Amino acid sequence: MVNDDISLSEKEFTDVKSRLLEVAGISLGDSKRTLVISRLSKVIKKLSLKSFSDYLNFLDTSKASKTDKQDFVNALTTNLTRFYREDHHFDHLQKYIAQVIATKPRMSRGNKPRLRIWSAGCSTGQEPYTIAMSLIAKFPELKRWDFRILATDIDTNVVEKASKGIYPESELAGLSPERARIFERPGDGTIRIPKEMNSIITFKSLNLFDPWPVKGPFDAIFCRNVAIYFDKPVQDKLFAQLGDVLAPDGHMYIGHSENVGRQSTKFELVGKTIYRSLLGAEQSKVA
Repeated sequence: MVNDDISLSEKEFTDVKSRLLEVAGISLGDSKRTLVISRLSKVIKKLSLKSFSDYLNFLDTSKASKTDKQDFVNALTTNLTRFYREDHHFDHLQKYIAQVIATKPRMSRGNKPRLRIWSAGCSTGQEPYTIAMSLIAKFPELKRWDFRILATDIDTNVVEKASKGIYPESELAGLSPERARIFERPGDGTIRIPKEMNSIITFKSLNLFDPWPVKGPFDAIFCRNVAIYFDKPVQDKLFAQLGDVLAPDGHMYIGHSENVGRQSTKFELVGKTIYRSLLGAEQSKVA
């Protein structure tokens, strides 16, 4: 097979890394050079450009649309996920939400108990759908609550895919019969998220490096394997902001290789990569 990827000079690689850091806060390591070449070469050819320099210059001109600029970010983000990834997080979430249900005010006419969860870095949707399925299966009374999940990701392509709730049947590999039973199977080689689960979730594109339109408070936040793509100052800012929108005693779930670093005074470690808010939400507006 002939490799027709476009060559990438050291200066161009540096410029690509600088641009990604500037627009998305993502720190790209030197080991990602091959990834940059393989993914961006396709974008460059699609635009009928000749080099990485031509492409980077194009992105700074008025000819580049919002979609063109988003394609740059989409091409360089990684979206590795699966249903029930990091099982212990969902086991803990069920125990935590059981406490929330026990302490929330009981329903009165026209006043439903409120529950909000944020999947920040939702990728192709397996994480927020797992949250919805695991909680509804355990607590069917949540169907009568004001229960919503916000699912966001910087990659517009994966957000669009996630919102459809359709996956190949191979996604069931490794799931217990009890968990696999929840999915709809139309018989065409796909599985589908039941409408009652899908309707709980709002999918939106969001660059965590930009100002957030969400205010919270959130009872739980999943931000797993997101901070690893940021440098330390951006990680520090991210966890500070997440702490600000967590409800009092709210819980945050992060990736197995991540920690809250300088923001440790805002959180208490209560389990493996599971943190409880010590300060509570600084904002009171509903998301």
